Amino acid sequence: MNQSLARPALILGLLSCIGPFAIDMYLPAMPVIGADLSATPQGMQSTITAYFAAFGIAQMIYGPWADQAGRKLPLYAGIAMFVAGTLLCLTAHSAAGLIAGRFVQGLGGAALGVVPRAIVRDMMTGAEATRMMAAIMLVFSVSPMLAPLAGSALLMITGWRGIFGALLLASVLSLAMLAFAQPETLAPENRRPFNLGSLLGGCYALLLDRSFLLWTFIGAFGFGSFFIFLASASYVYQQGFGLSSTGFSLAFAANAMAFIGATQLASRASLRFGVLPMLKWASVGFAAAACVTLALAAAGLANLWVCMAGIGLGNGCLGLIVPSTMVLALDDQGEKAGLASSLGGTLQMLTGGLMVVVLGPWLGADPLPMVAGIAFAALVTLALTLMMARDGRGQAARKPLRSSARAASSTSSPPPEPSDSTRRQPRAPERP
Repeated sequence: MNQSLARPALILGLLSCIGPFAIDMYLPAMPVIGADLSATPQGMQSTITAYFAAFGIAQMIYGPWADQAGRKLPLYAGIAMFVAGTLLCLTAHSAAGLIAGRFVQGLGGAALGVVPRAIVRDMMTGAEATRMMAAIMLVFSVSPMLAPLAGSALLMITGWRGIFGALLLASVLSLAMLAFAQPETLAPENRRPFNLGSLLGGCYALLLDRSFLLWTFIGAFGFGSFFIFLASASYVYQQGFGLSSTGFSLAFAANAMAFIGATQLASRASLRFGVLPMLKWASVGFAAAACVTLALAAAGLANLWVCMAGIGLGNGCLGLIVPSTMVLALDDQGEKAGLASSLGGTLQMLTGGLMVVVLGPWLGADPLPMVAGIAFAALVTLALTLMMARDGRGQAARKPLRSSARAASSTSSPPPEPSDSTRRQPRAPERP
């Protein structure tokens, strides 16, 4: 990357990576935090649900706001809210205080996932924009590897509050960089007024669109399986299987990288086999891996290696399913594509959060409830995929994905772009 792109890439990369790190850094510390705050595993799992619920809802706000007020004001508000939430987490003395802090963090973190992509689209197009987005995508790809390891190291050196101290330092640094090094990129004459009636009308039309809903919820239940894994893996791997925080971080990275690696194959597989056949076989593979793992867990045979292998194979299949369904959900939306992207992301976040809430009372050190929840999500994903395959509305999926950049998206932490100004650019991969 040349010198002219290095500075904005650094700024936008830092802004964009705060959200994924806020999710992954504290996972190794969840059992320790729960013990310190006298919180149950279910209480600690609620901290994840609170973050994702807030993130999903808030992304519907930041896109239209950034189109109306420019890019920097929503970012200032988002970073300020993220700082406030991090301070609440840093000083929390109860599970309720930590849940509140994580909710506020999620409200702020949504801006850091949404607006930087709009800034890229404002600043450049073509090959330069592609290179810039590639640099940002790399951050998301390495986050599942680096963030848990960084959190584990801080846990051993500073205790769990040091993890939130590091997030606070990173957010303050990003605020300073935004103020002094990143110019406003949306000129006043290019800003568009916000129309609540149009927004609500567009959402209503999308919620009546059978094809949009089916594709969205195929991805949502796949995404929800990883929510279940996030909420329970630290307890299963550390308390159930006896791993250290560092060992958990390595196991988590291995499972997450199976997803990330598969996303890189989604476009090639769709070109060779077609999207619908790829999705059907990936859904069958996901359900088979999850059900076999569930059967072994029910028989008392689900040790560490069985769980890692079963979940890793399932995540590999998810890497083909989730990004493809996100593309197909937008395929026929035309001018509503930006709104459809935001609404789809919100529905996925809320679906995953609801699955964790429902399963929460049974999640803990025993791997069986975790694997059962993942198997349920896999079977629903398979059923919806087969329903779409029989539906005449699935015709678009019989052709290859139209853009390899779009097909390489994944479910992670950052949400899809919510506004027209961001709709045409390559999408940063979301972590599962």
